Amino acid sequence: MPAPPPASLTWPFALPVMQGEFLTAGQTPVALPPLDSPQWQSPWRAFTWGLRSITQTILTLVLFATYLGIGALAHDSHFSLVWALASTLFVWAGPAQIILITTLGSGATIIQSAIAVTVSAIRLFPMVVSVLPLMRTPKTKRRELFFAAHLTAVTLWVECHRFLPQVPRERRIAFVNGLGFGLVSVCLTANTIGYFLAANLTQTLGAAILMLTPLSFLFSTARNSREIADVVALALGILLYPLAAKMNSGLDILASGVAAGTIAYGVHWWREVRA
Repeated sequence: MPAPPPASLTWPFALPVMQGEFLTAGQTPVALPPLDSPQWQSPWRAFTWGLRSITQTILTLVLFATYLGIGALAHDSHFSLVWALASTLFVWAGPAQIILITTLGSGATIIQSAIAVTVSAIRLFPMVVSVLPLMRTPKTKRRELFFAAHLTAVTLWVECHRFLPQVPRERRIAFVNGLGFGLVSVCLTANTIGYFLAANLTQTLGAAILMLTPLSFLFSTARNSREIADVVALALGILLYPLAAKMNSGLDILASGVAAGTIAYGVHWWREVRA
């Protein structure tokens, strides 16, 4: 099977993409068994290793704090706890859940909310495309990838590139299923706690908690941007956003991201041609 594409920008409309190799000099290696260890012989053992791996990433704590805020937001928007948990289980994307809750809470129709959530979820498509080839083998059936595809959000995408090089390919689907199951369980727990703490959570604290997720991913992207194209896309995205926000179009992030990614791809293509 061909190797996955490099982490440099592959599509002209791509946003900054992190390098596939996350273990750099000076970082602590992930505590997983060697690739030839008999501990990888069982799919259930691989699932368990994936489940345990949620304790080896700071993003688990970030997700917990974020979903505390989402649970509180659902409570303040007069949605039931069951509804909040179902949105986490089936939507499984913090920003999309916030859009869903705020649009429905402000009186928008279900169709309008569905369109808004769908547009926000388009950003996950390149992540799914880049992660699934890391798990497939020539014998992998398409239905075996459905659960992993659903679980692929930003956090899982980041951690797959960090963990999967240390997991035998034939056990990667089970490992990712365990990792995703663990992350979803953490978020469901946080939803429940945040929902019942909503009465004691100030608006300022709730907003601060929700900001942890985009800030953590911004810093992670900056840390792992090694290609010139990645750096250009990230820097331009940050610089162009204030200008795009003045358009008052509601598409400020999308517009700045597309513009920055397109320019960065042009820089990457120009360097490749010159080389």
